[in-house]
Amino acid sequence: MNLGFGTPTALILLLLIPLIGFWIYRFGRRRSSDLLFSDFKLIPSHGKLGGIWSELLSPGMRLLGLTLLIVALARPQSSSVSSETETEGIDIVLTLDISGSMKAEDFQPQNRLFVAKEVIRNFIESRTNDRIGLVVFARQSFTQCPLTLDYIVLQNFLDEVTFGMVEDGTAIGMAIANSCNRLKDSPSKSKVIVLLTDGVNNAGEINPVTAAEIAKTLGIRIYAVGAGRPGTAPYPVDDPVFGRRYVNVENEIDEESLRKIADITGGKYFRAKDETGLKEIYEEISSLEKTKIKTKQYMQYSELFIYFLASGFGLFLVEAVLSQTRFRKIP
Repeated sequence: MNLGFGTPTALILLLLIPLIGFWIYRFGRRRSSDLLFSDFKLIPSHGKLGGIWSELLSPGMRLLGLTLLIVALARPQSSSVSSETETEGIDIVLTLDISGSMKAEDFQPQNRLFVAKEVIRNFIESRTNDRIGLVVFARQSFTQCPLTLDYIVLQNFLDEVTFGMVEDGTAIGMAIANSCNRLKDSPSKSKVIVLLTDGVNNAGEINPVTAAEIAKTLGIRIYAVGAGRPGTAPYPVDDPVFGRRYVNVENEIDEESLRKIADITGGKYFRAKDETGLKEIYEEISSLEKTKIKTKQYMQYSELFIYFLASGFGLFLVEAVLSQTRFRKIP
């Protein structure tokens, strides 16, 4: 609650209070009356209290009453602010490639999938008021977590993502179609797919470009991320006899198709060449897709002048009554 004045210029009149006080002190006491009386013993005396009343209390009550009336004239007010917030969240499906090629260790500290999961976790933690879902794919695609506002549950499902959940392969078109199916009935004005893959579409019945056309029809934007350094990457091979060894595997990312997918839907294509680049890409996507928050503020005022007005007139009334009764001055 805040205090203020509706007519603050009226407070200028307070400058008159010291002048009036000075005039009462300098000239008010000169007024006196003479009365011939045979014996003052018959007149009741007020003693010291009467002197204090006439010299200090009575003028003080008048000045204080006048001060309160001037403050009332300035219309003191109390104000309180109430706000109404409207949020317009975004529905986001995080579509993650879990094919065998994501085992490549050109991203540290482990492999592409490990780093992607950590980056996605940070992306989830940076969002508010957005429904987020998780779709994973290899040769087939399935929904790991439907759209939800419960980010803890979503992160638990993300923790469970690993290799071998489905048969190996890369069905990018099917992954986009599945993600679109998650978003097609969404009432949100902004619908987004963040697709991360490190390969070329080699499975599924739907072509990625065809799936992108479906997304465009549904008003869904696709941000496509290609993961992997140019050239070759160390790929682990577990040999039952000789243990784990590494072979260099050529990185194959169909950047042309991914770029076309993003362009068709009004999104954007990114290439992540290392773990730092992948993190920056998801941060940029998060900044591009901001939740809309509208706040309306209302100011409510309560007039307080009546309390000062009543107090001022009350002081004048008490002073007048006492001056004509208990401390009445005999001329």
